[in-house]
Amino acid sequence: MILAGDVGGTSTRLGVFERQDHRLISHFERQYDSSQANSLGDLIRNFLGELSKEDLTPEQKYIGVACFGIAGPIKSDDQGKRYVAMTNIPNWPLIKEEELSQLLRLEAGKVSLLNDMSAICYGIEVLSDNDLLVLNPGKTLPGNRALIAAGTGLGEALLFWDGKNYHPSPSEGGHTDFAARNENEYKLLCYFQAQKSTEHISYEQIVSGSGLLGIYNCLLENSESSKNSDFVGSLENFNPSPNEEDQRPALISEEALKADGDSVCKQALDCFVSLYGAEAGNLALKYLAFGGVYVGGGIAPKIQQKLKDGSFMENFKAKEGIFSQQNADIPVKVILNSKVGLLGAAWYGVKR
Repeated sequence: MILAGDVGGTSTRLGVFERQDHRLISHFERQYDSSQANSLGDLIRNFLGELSKEDLTPEQKYIGVACFGIAGPIKSDDQGKRYVAMTNIPNWPLIKEEELSQLLRLEAGKVSLLNDMSAICYGIEVLSDNDLLVLNPGKTLPGNRALIAAGTGLGEALLFWDGKNYHPSPSEGGHTDFAARNENEYKLLCYFQAQKSTEHISYEQIVSGSGLLGIYNCLLENSESSKNSDFVGSLENFNPSPNEEDQRPALISEEALKADGDSVCKQALDCFVSLYGAEAGNLALKYLAFGGVYVGGGIAPKIQQKLKDGSFMENFKAKEGIFSQQNADIPVKVILNSKVGLLGAAWYGVKR
């Protein structure tokens, strides 16, 4: 059996899988609040304790390989031992392959750490058509693919095509400098610079859950008519602690999707989606993603209604000269299956 994990800043999914042909069969899965744990090791211990109580055969409880997709860059020390520091949970200790092997009583080489974007890339291989929302059918051609995923942060990855297979290559592209394209986006940039007391503002700081909240606050500051709306009052009741997930971005997007929703929420989501589409288009150009662009992360499925209205693709295609048509020909698909990272970690374990 394969123990797989999708370890993010908000939640951690763990599951036990086996392979049947080109499919993954799940025997047991659990989801945990990452912020409520002191380490990944603690979550694994909890999971194993719950697994031991399940009505499964001994073979289905036996773990021979483990793989974890984790939100952070995978590194190696001077002895070649692999580890990762969680990007959005700084209080967690380093996650080390060697320590996880000891915890699971597996020999070296049987435990693997993957960047979370790489895990999603592998997960794409086992998705069905029902797991995808087509924003742009484009022209399917052999070639590189790109992945962009907004959630707690903004992940970006290349799927390099060697002529036969795809090879995931994660990046920290979400932390590149945000580039304003017009006066309103320049005002947004200045607002974020003032709020964060730094000149460096990345795409991740804007195209993410906290970014949507920041966009909303920026627009609200310049909208006298909405400052006393019922929605503003309800939002002020939410003041999450450092160890609690901030629900305000989700509330803003839900309000924006209502026919009679708050006008500032609608403007904020409009701005967010246009910037999301523009950065996805940037990624398509950087990676020559003729094989398609996949939009992952936790936000996209929740706002698919908005993604389908044309704004995302309009900004995806808004490039100079011939590159506008080049992007128009690229297939763009939204990943609807929230377990794609977990499936990808399990599939990597199969391939190992």
